[in-house]
Amino acid sequence: MNILAYSAVELSTAIKEKKITVREAVEAVLDQIDQKDKTLNCYVTVDSAKAYAQAEEIQKKIDAGELAGPLAGVPVAIKDNMCTKDMLTTCSSKILGNFIPAFTAEAVERLQAAGAVIIGKTNMDEFAMGSTTETSAFGVTRNPWNTEHVPGGSSGGSAAAVAAEECFFALGSDTGGSIRQPASYCGVVGLKPTYGTVSRYGLIAYGSSLDQIGPLTKTVTDCATVLETIAAHDSKDSTSVEREDTDFTKALVEDVSGMKIGIPRDYFGEGLDSDVKTAVLAAAETLKQKGAIVEEFDLPLVDYAIPCYYTIAAAEASSNLERFDGIKYGYRTESYEGLHNMYKKSRSEGFGPEVKRRIMLGAFVLSSGYFDAYYLKALRTKALIKKAFDEAFTKYDLILGPVAPTTAPVLGSSLSDPLKMYLGDIYTIAVNLAGLPGISVPCGTDKAGMPIGLQLIGDCFQEKKLIQAAYTYEKTCGGFSIAAERER
Repeated sequence: MNILAYSAVELSTAIKEKKITVREAVEAVLDQIDQKDKTLNCYVTVDSAKAYAQAEEIQKKIDAGELAGPLAGVPVAIKDNMCTKDMLTTCSSKILGNFIPAFTAEAVERLQAAGAVIIGKTNMDEFAMGSTTETSAFGVTRNPWNTEHVPGGSSGGSAAAVAAEECFFALGSDTGGSIRQPASYCGVVGLKPTYGTVSRYGLIAYGSSLDQIGPLTKTVTDCATVLETIAAHDSKDSTSVEREDTDFTKALVEDVSGMKIGIPRDYFGEGLDSDVKTAVLAAAETLKQKGAIVEEFDLPLVDYAIPCYYTIAAAEASSNLERFDGIKYGYRTESYEGLHNMYKKSRSEGFGPEVKRRIMLGAFVLSSGYFDAYYLKALRTKALIKKAFDEAFTKYDLILGPVAPTTAPVLGSSLSDPLKMYLGDIYTIAVNLAGLPGISVPCGTDKAGMPIGLQLIGDCFQEKKLIQAAYTYEKTCGGFSIAAERER
């Protein structure tokens, strides 16, 4: 019996049926990490002792009938920008290389309350700034499908850990595609919820108006289950929304009859890889055969999404990152002369090049004389992008397109050209600007055998439609994993 082949929900069922113990599940994951992570580098921190201690405690509660939920006993990995009490939380940056929080992020606490076992913290682009997990201060993460390729980013460690079976599911955060794009590159399911659905309390902010925590999983069923667990109103987060429709597992229905799905022509123009285009359009045809009404339409303003996003995100980042000054916590330079010199040297030595680039860009667009020309203009563009989506959702239940223009690039190829890396987010960024939910589901591989993701976008608070369509597609096409694809 291969424990690692189970999905998260299947594993929890097997534990409750006493086929497997929680300790055996944790041991299987830790053995896999020992075997694979020296090459893949999915984790920044793995706490085996704490994981085994959690396993014992959770097993007792399951046996006593105190924990009966669908994630009880399941090992999970957490992106390293979510605070975890008494466990190193670095944002993959030298400046937080010694930071151990005194509290735990709300989303992580909800998983712990459900009986999930925290294995460790996953690698990421520094402060979530990047699309390849190459800007980490702790080395690059490699794609389990081909270790010469990137896993995507910024939640690349989480996506790669799920794909490599180094955990049963993981949490990521999505500011401009940072869950969906690595999910696509690593052949797993990734969902970015509607802004405000999952508490951001304890998430170390990159762009506060854009960030949202979400799940990375093996299956759509796992995805709906995890989202149902972590979605809740939180008074500690002023952007948290009170919702009554968070029973997402009820949307696991294999039926898209009469569902109207729009395909933006603007998403299938120049720059889209032919293998990606073929796979995504084939997935659209599959949904059409299952009874969905699929048609093309125009979604303007796509070209403006990237400059708009990087203006707003950089402005928010420059403001959010000013707190890292070497005074209360984090890295402090060893030699300095006076307070201002200490700030300057600590930040110069502590931040990596991509973070510095975005801080400087953000400070520039917020500066006197440029605020109106750049930042205010970006906010107006953001409103127009939201309006364009609102109009589209008067006609369609969902929007279908690719997650990224290509499959996972070779390591080093995009980092040498930041603009090229930024353009890789062209299909995901607008979703965050408009606060919408989006899901990435594997829909095949390219000629080189690298995974391709299908993106479904819904209107605000319409995650159930996303889950229903994604579940229908998954059930029609069968499961997707490295082992399954290599057997074909």
